[in-house]
Amino acid sequence: MVDLQIKLCSCPAISPQSGGEGEEKKADVLLDFMKSIEFNEVKLVKAPDLNTLSGFRPNIIAHYKGLNAAKTVWIMTHLDVVPPGDLSRWDGNPYKAWIEKGKIYGRGVEDNQQDLVASLFAVKAFQEEGVLPCHDVGLMIVADEETGSKKGIDYVLRTSNPFREDDVIIVPDAGNSDGTMIEVAEKSLLWLKITTLGKQTHGSTPEKGINSLKAASYFITEAECLYSVFNNKDSLFEPPISTFEPTKKEANVPNINTIPGDDVFYMDCRILPQYDVREVENKIKEIAFHTEKKFGVKIDIKNAQKANAAPPTSPEARVVGMLKKAVKAVYNKNAEAIGIGGGTVAASFRRAGFNAACWSKTDETAHQPNEYCIIENMVGDSKVFAHIFLQE
Repeated sequence: MVDLQIKLCSCPAISPQSGGEGEEKKADVLLDFMKSIEFNEVKLVKAPDLNTLSGFRPNIIAHYKGLNAAKTVWIMTHLDVVPPGDLSRWDGNPYKAWIEKGKIYGRGVEDNQQDLVASLFAVKAFQEEGVLPCHDVGLMIVADEETGSKKGIDYVLRTSNPFREDDVIIVPDAGNSDGTMIEVAEKSLLWLKITTLGKQTHGSTPEKGINSLKAASYFITEAECLYSVFNNKDSLFEPPISTFEPTKKEANVPNINTIPGDDVFYMDCRILPQYDVREVENKIKEIAFHTEKKFGVKIDIKNAQKANAAPPTSPEARVVGMLKKAVKAVYNKNAEAIGIGGGTVAASFRRAGFNAACWSKTDETAHQPNEYCIIENMVGDSKVFAHIFLQE
């Protein structure tokens, strides 16, 4: 398992949108390894992408026959990784994985190779032990998860959907350090780019200009009221509230003694499903209107990203019960269904009408410098998947 992690880490599967070449080299390594497992079928679904050398993004679908073909237990992981970021913050080469104190370090080793490898070795164990799963097993390893999934699971669902109503779908791309979180619901997402247009002038003559930074700062302060306006709580989610946070800030003027005419900042809003996102947008427009009147600026608001919450998976769904049973057997922990503010590709399944749950035992180092995978977690997750394969 460690050897495969190292091989996969050496293939920087970064989306063209993030400056990479895509996932083809990594997919080739995987397809070669998968020859050692007697899958009944391995299929490559190519999503067209002219921004790659090959002209496509690879999505792998593998089937392993069980005792009952009435339904399939699916585990879906992803090939792509995010860029390493500031290399000076890494203790080694992010694409040359290294082992230290029971951990594998490198870009992608936890997100999402930990469970990609775990799922493969769960099936490999069945083959080597000569044991058949209770149901058919499907492994799906997709592209483009980190940059929107249009060339990944969304493309597969649209063009070659292999899923059936009674299938069990597990997406090990969210979790916590003790393995007790089963993600079944997500909040609506609203990312906003907010541009404040004032009038640039010398810092010593503010009366001749309109300070866009001052107006934007006022806007940010006023936007705190969103927490009190949309203040409902839902105990299914962690945190149980909607969140409205200013985040990224673009540079305005390069020197200290100039009052900026333009200012740009962004907001990240995660909204409980009980609220209509349009209500939030309207309240933000109202704040913008009052800010314009107070400071004489113009404010332009654009959606950087917007996604209404997908229908949740019921906490009573079969997939949740199977995960609870397996986690208890392997880790002796009582897992519970919760909702999160982040987004996962499970939402694609839920919008398509399928129950899906996210689960993994993870230290949540994804996207960080010195990302690592705890080797015991990788092995333990493989045991959880194997336990689920044996459930009737």
